[in-house]
Amino acid sequence: MSINHIRQSMEGVIKFYREHPEKAVSTDKAAVAVMQEGLLCRAEGANGAVLVSDMPAGVGGGGTAPTPGWFMRAALANCDATLIAMRAAQLGIILEALEVTVDSESDDRGLLGVVDDVPAGPLAMRIRVRISARGVAPERLHEIVQWAEAHSPVGDALRRAIPCNTEIELG
Repeated sequence: MSINHIRQSMEGVIKFYREHPEKAVSTDKAAVAVMQEGLLCRAEGANGAVLVSDMPAGVGGGGTAPTPGWFMRAALANCDATLIAMRAAQLGIILEALEVTVDSESDDRGLLGVVDDVPAGPLAMRIRVRISARGVAPERLHEIVQWAEAHSPVGDALRRAIPCNTEIELG
């Protein structure tokens, strides 16, 4: 896709939502996870999307697929990279290189319930962005990354406490 195509697509959607803000809110497509065997899970979604996760052998998994936590980090990396590319295209900037790396630090005692005061999720996450564009000032590239960070849906969901409700069906 050319940056012109991305820019024109974004302009069209932005114009539409400015004129019809009520159409901007929708229910996101569901992901349905089913236990396959042991700790191996398969999630399916719209348009045939499939994601398979497993846990390391040390906690009883088979170690045959990435963990759900890795998929979370990958989702953040992909989302941030996408938003950076979208913003650059919107501004008419051709990126020569873009790489987003996300890692985290965790204390597995929380996941395993060893200690009640240790969070089950990551203690901290790090996002590293490598970006270049010929003839573009470093300050401008920083602005693009900062804009993307402020508008990344996955990043926002990780930074902001969002309501999560669990419904349980038996049988």
